Amino acid sequence: MIVPRVISPAVTAIGLIAAVCTTVSFVPQLIRVWRLRSAREISLTMFLVFSLGTFLWLLYGILIRSLPVILANAVTLALSLAILALKLRFDRK
Repeated sequence: MIVPRVISPAVTAIGLIAAVCTTVSFVPQLIRVWRLRSAREISLTMFLVFSLGTFLWLLYGILIRSLPVILANAVTLALSLAILALKLRFDRK
């Protein structure tokens, strides 16, 4: 039997702060790729696997109804997919 648990606002705040930290960490990479118009140093395989993992974390967050997990992974997935799109665009040249 699964017992529903109540998560305190403090625990949710910790999750949200952690989510912001890990998600924002992708912004400098995205800016760098955009400015240099190059993503050759970024591993395509790593970002594909990472994006899949992030999508699965997002799905998990939705299924367990965890706002920090949903928000962090939705934004991280968007940033990761943006970096992937730029990699494919710029590396074609």
